[in-house]
Amino acid sequence: MRKILKEQQKNIRILLLVLYDMAAVFLAQVLALLIRFEFRPALVGREYASHMLEYTPVNIFCCILVCAALQLYSGLWRYAGVHEMFRVMIASFGVMLLQVIGMEVLNLAMPRSYFLAYWMILCLLLAAGRFSYRAFRYLRKELYARRSLKKGQAVPTMVVGAGDAGWLLIRELITSYKVQNRVVCVIDDDVNKIGLKVHGVPIVGNHTRIPEMVEKYGVQEILVAIPSLSGQGKKELYEICKNTGCKLRTLPSMAQLVNNEVSVSMLRNVEIEDLLGREPVKTNLDEVMGYIGGKAVLVTGGGGSIGSELCRQIAGHHPKLLIIFDVYENNAYDIQQELKKKYSESELNLKVLIGSVRNTHRVRQIFETYRPKIVFHAAAHKHVPLMEDSPNEAIKNNVFGTLNVAQAAADYGAERMVLISTDKAVNPTNIMGASKRICEMIIQGMSRRYPRTNFVAVRFGNVLGSNGSVIPLFKRQILAGGPVTVTDKNIIRYFMTIPEAVSLVLQAGAYAKGGEIFVLDMGEPMKIDDLARNLIKLSGLEPDVDIPIVYTGLRPGEKMYEECLKAEEGLAKTANNLIFIGKPIDFDEENLFADLVELKKKAYQDTDEMKGLVKALVPSYQYQEAESGAQKAAQAADGTASGDRPAEEVMARQAAG
Repeated sequence: MRKILKEQQKNIRILLLVLYDMAAVFLAQVLALLIRFEFRPALVGREYASHMLEYTPVNIFCCILVCAALQLYSGLWRYAGVHEMFRVMIASFGVMLLQVIGMEVLNLAMPRSYFLAYWMILCLLLAAGRFSYRAFRYLRKELYARRSLKKGQAVPTMVVGAGDAGWLLIRELITSYKVQNRVVCVIDDDVNKIGLKVHGVPIVGNHTRIPEMVEKYGVQEILVAIPSLSGQGKKELYEICKNTGCKLRTLPSMAQLVNNEVSVSMLRNVEIEDLLGREPVKTNLDEVMGYIGGKAVLVTGGGGSIGSELCRQIAGHHPKLLIIFDVYENNAYDIQQELKKKYSESELNLKVLIGSVRNTHRVRQIFETYRPKIVFHAAAHKHVPLMEDSPNEAIKNNVFGTLNVAQAAADYGAERMVLISTDKAVNPTNIMGASKRICEMIIQGMSRRYPRTNFVAVRFGNVLGSNGSVIPLFKRQILAGGPVTVTDKNIIRYFMTIPEAVSLVLQAGAYAKGGEIFVLDMGEPMKIDDLARNLIKLSGLEPDVDIPIVYTGLRPGEKMYEECLKAEEGLAKTANNLIFIGKPIDFDEENLFADLVELKKKAYQDTDEMKGLVKALVPSYQYQEAESGAQKAAQAADGTASGDRPAEEVMARQAAG
């Protein structure tokens, strides 16, 4: 129904423009004759008046035809600019030229100066009819904004960036009646622009003066309109802006703005990943295409945060077949529908399968049926506290799920298998990290046993915005009015975005020779406390004032800091200077695979000794035995419960092993 109403409104708008143009043609003819004879009607000969009236129907028809050909009835005139004005000039000139030819053919004499005057008047009238709508909207918005600002209803807004994007954004903010923002000042680092105006709004200084100008103009919201801003520059600018207490929004990157008009709808809230302070990891698409294009690709855990992003990027690199394998049907369904909407069946051969990597028969059936050449293994249990309470499930799914997939990849001739690992696998203090370390050992062991398949692992830090990560939790807590819960004030983590993580995985597949552990240079780690406070500030709120922060103590198996690489692994460079290779660690692979047989038996017996058994396989695994209720009560009484220990004591205990 709404679509029909919009279509009717569009048709009415076109009809009104056509009627206006008909009147404009007639008026332009009359005025042109009057101008020729100095606005003295008595001097206009009957012959000229008769010829003008006789040609009027032809003139109107030609005008409508030319305007339609130049799309003067299909434009959005509230956005009219130089390009639209140029088309109006061409249209009016074309109509005038047709009139000269037509009158000559029909032998209808007119003064030569009449035609020049007619062109100029018609051009002004056609432009006035179209640009008056924009002028009316501008005046109405200006009056409304001034009244709203006086009443305190409009939002005093600062725009950072006086380039093309800023110019277009300010224009729409001024002309859009529905937008409540009133631009009061502009910031730009170009000294030649300071003191000038953009659409009547003053450019008041560079980014160092943002706090001063926020206070001077009473700014409540800051809009950043610099799509080309670099990683470090972006971090510095956002740090200044978020400390003003203003709501902060930004335009997308330049890549996202290509072929799109800048609009208010494109503005998005500044996210915590904007404050990482480094450039995103770049992927060599030619390398990725070289080993994915034209081949069957399997993604286990394809419905998860990393798995689904892998599927999105792989789908764009023309695989022969993309197989999504996941135990959670809702996740698998979501990514299936997304890809089906984006790609036709001829563009993407997609197969979505449900099942668990723990099911050996199901895994081997898939490999036997579809013969994938490239395997990305993202299926895993990853929640640290949950796995601490269910260690056998962590081992069943992570360790033996990986072994099932790796063995099938070797047996059925896969070219590459890429394991998704974690920085928690380095000197692990929790069963999830320890299980992932065993997975890395399996990958290295399989690489030695089956050299025809390139087995590699990719080690991540924390992925911003992934399912179960801290960012969505903090956002929910802020939305609920707090408190925001942080385990410890000094706890630090490395972070990357989901697209960065997936870029690393895809690049690792290109570099794979067998047995490597790929590591991303993730820059400087961030304090979780700083991250929480930044998110609160980016929401326009004040930490510990509007939103309280509560420290809950370290959870079981949680570290104060994460390491990305064991010291003995070393580092080797790759062609991508943000991706490094850890050298394989020596271990007895025969003993490993023999021990895995016993470990599997114990895991499926749901033993209470799982952490001790894992410790025997991973000597660097540090864990605490489960405490009895009496021990916990005694510790709570003297203030020595693990969650209440000072950060220095926790780090000292970890260092001591």
